[in-house]
Amino acid sequence: MQHPYTRLPARSFWRTAVAEPDPADIDGLWTPKFAIGQDDPVVTAGSCFAAHIGRALLAEGMHWYDAELPPPGLTPAEQAARGYRRFSFRTGNIYTAAALRQWVAWALAEEEPPTEVWEEDGFFYDPYRPAVEPDGHRSPDDVLRARAVTLDAVRTALRTADVLVFTLGLTEAWHDVRTGTVLPMCPGTVRGTYDPGRHVLHNHTVDRVHRDLTDVLAMARGVNSRLRTVLTVSPVPLTATATGRHALVATTHSKSVLRAAAGQLADACDDVDYFPSYEIVTGFPYRAAFFEPNLRTVTPDGVAFVMRHFFRAVRPGTDPAPHAPAPLSVPTPTPTPAPAPAPAPAPAQTIPVTGGEDHWCDDAVLDYYTPRARPVPPAR
Repeated sequence: MQHPYTRLPARSFWRTAVAEPDPADIDGLWTPKFAIGQDDPVVTAGSCFAAHIGRALLAEGMHWYDAELPPPGLTPAEQAARGYRRFSFRTGNIYTAAALRQWVAWALAEEEPPTEVWEEDGFFYDPYRPAVEPDGHRSPDDVLRARAVTLDAVRTALRTADVLVFTLGLTEAWHDVRTGTVLPMCPGTVRGTYDPGRHVLHNHTVDRVHRDLTDVLAMARGVNSRLRTVLTVSPVPLTATATGRHALVATTHSKSVLRAAAGQLADACDDVDYFPSYEIVTGFPYRAAFFEPNLRTVTPDGVAFVMRHFFRAVRPGTDPAPHAPAPLSVPTPTPTPAPAPAPAPAPAQTIPVTGGEDHWCDDAVLDYYTPRARPVPPAR
């Protein structure tokens, strides 16, 4: 008897697609909807994990478009500390779809950004990117002038890009009820002062994330009708949650919401695609092999593995690796009560990127507030 399942390929069945192959040989996780050419300007933004994408594109000789270049004379370390060369504009990490919608609306003059700035020890900071200038500005006007430069860069990037790659990171967002805006972090953590009557936590739903992304695409298409979008979800877990849930449960909830919203939008729009970076790092076959001992930071090999999948799909028939990768090492299930510890992934870095996100990931500061902090246990 014939039915839809009799004609499905091996990749459609868990056993043949996931359980039986060697984890390093699992392929075909992404079939791009549209081509991304070598010279197509690609704009990147999003959470901490998104900072890897621009560098990987450059390493492959593709056109990562940086609309806000650093001033001359800064060392690479100084550029990174001040938020340059991480994303295509100096917004800092954009964790939520609501924050992206806000930046795009400001850049395209759909909304007016507040003029409030934060003062600390005689220096001034932007509430909407408090970590971008770690030493602060000398005056409130300097803060607003610097923001205007970034808004111009966002506008230029949207008008220039052929492809926008946006990595969704969080659903938990702190809203300022006085200004009606979304903040990147809870005030009082990186900068600012927390006011419980003014700063309110919202845990965004699938509907809210979908609506914010839809608004972003509508505004961007208004200035660039050829723009195509690739959505991803960051595999990096929450550092902390203010919802009252267990951190593991809150992380699963947040990533599920983001994945559902991104998938729903990609299914409905021909010019929106979803790339499964989240699934590649956190999927069952890899058994946390791509995380550092803190089970949060993605290793360099994990980043390289994700980008290898990306480039093999975008450029079929070519291998992005300059050298053949070493075999992926993951724990092997065993029936014995005390299995051997999982070996770390073999050093197979094929793209010159760095793993992890601690030194540029704003929300990593929340780990400072962990009660009775203990050393991170060794990798299992």
